[in-house]
Amino acid sequence: MLFFKFLMNDVLSQPSVLVGLVALIGLLAQKKPVEQIITGTIKTIIGFLILSGGANIVVGSLSHFGTMFQKGFNITGVVPNNEAIVALAIQTIGSQTALIMACGMAVNILLARFTKFKYIWLTGHHTFYMACMLAAILLAAGFKGISLVVAGSILLGITMVIFPALAQPIMKQITGSEDVAFAHFGTIGYILSGYIGKYIGDKSKSTEDIKMPKGLTFLRDNTVAIGTTMMLVYVITALFAGKGYVEKELSGGMNYLVFSILQALTFSAGVYVILAGVRMILGEIIPAFRGIALKIVPNAKPALDCPVVYPYAPTAVLIGFLSSFLAGIVGMFILIAMKATVIIPGVVPHFFCGATAGVFGNAMGGRRGAVIGSFAHGLLITFLPVWLMPVLGNLGFANTTFSDADFTVTGIITGNVARFFGSTGIYILIIVLLLVLFIPSFSKRYVDTAKSQKTV
Repeated sequence: MLFFKFLMNDVLSQPSVLVGLVALIGLLAQKKPVEQIITGTIKTIIGFLILSGGANIVVGSLSHFGTMFQKGFNITGVVPNNEAIVALAIQTIGSQTALIMACGMAVNILLARFTKFKYIWLTGHHTFYMACMLAAILLAAGFKGISLVVAGSILLGITMVIFPALAQPIMKQITGSEDVAFAHFGTIGYILSGYIGKYIGDKSKSTEDIKMPKGLTFLRDNTVAIGTTMMLVYVITALFAGKGYVEKELSGGMNYLVFSILQALTFSAGVYVILAGVRMILGEIIPAFRGIALKIVPNAKPALDCPVVYPYAPTAVLIGFLSSFLAGIVGMFILIAMKATVIIPGVVPHFFCGATAGVFGNAMGGRRGAVIGSFAHGLLITFLPVWLMPVLGNLGFANTTFSDADFTVTGIITGNVARFFGSTGIYILIIVLLLVLFIPSFSKRYVDTAKSQKTV
């Protein structure tokens, strides 16, 4: 029992260790020299820690921005944030969440081994979040004990192969290869952005080909462009929040404009660190993963977190964030007018998810796709949380909720099936989803469709 607790709390709950273990297993399976095994494993872990460090820098900067935004525009409501809702949930359902996570990862490997959906999900924190949400919904529906763990882990494992499969055709457009898959539970929003881009945009006119006026050539450097744009956004928000509030509550006495500028540049630095971490991970995990693909799950693809797409279109990252956040503001005022639950734009999901939506939109529809696609994504993650909250049981009364599209869609479907059809409905849902994965004609048709996509 102590070993299991150690495994769940100290090993598998750490995304960097999880990814490092995958690299280690892959290198061992290939019988690489000891020095190459050590180097590949350590560099993979370090790359993930670099990525996580950059993400923490960005989140810290955005938290100040979110506080200033709520104060400056005097708006209260529910702020979707995965970390916040999970922190509340695990106080009461921590053990169920851990069991569903561990068993769900095993289901993922089995499904990848015995179906045509060859995706191994490597975004550990999102695995944990989805396990937590499923535990909350199934508990609210009356599941408990072994039935809770079995139903939750099978549903979790299914999501861990289905969503990467849905994203893979556009991922091939973005990366130009089949080597890497996508593992982030915002996939439905990214696909929406991509296909809106396909039908209203022109992918030959990429965001990365935007030509700056001669006096603005310094903006060709993506780090400078992000920093400059965010300085404008932060300073305007700080002006609305007010000098007194910012200096008393946030900056520790530092001038509020100087504080805002430094936070904007900190945001830009965080993005730079994220991109560096992604490059290191890709340089190590893909060669190492061939061992798993060859020995354990033939033709397996590593499915990685959303920043994996950022280096392919850094300008689209910024455009996607700003466009998604603007949509969140528009959606917020629509909810106010409807006298519905007000969803305040969460800056963290609008950055990470909106940026990703921008890259997907750009891959399929160029500049117009990046702007309009990520705007549509922003509206989606504004309205979906409203429909999710009623099925979360006691968590539905918290002042936060899950933010990303796949969490909300999975939760809405699972929760409403449980609400109207009980445990029988959940078991029927599981059987239907497993049949979809195992029916050869469906799998072959989907895989052939993905392979037929032309690369950029």
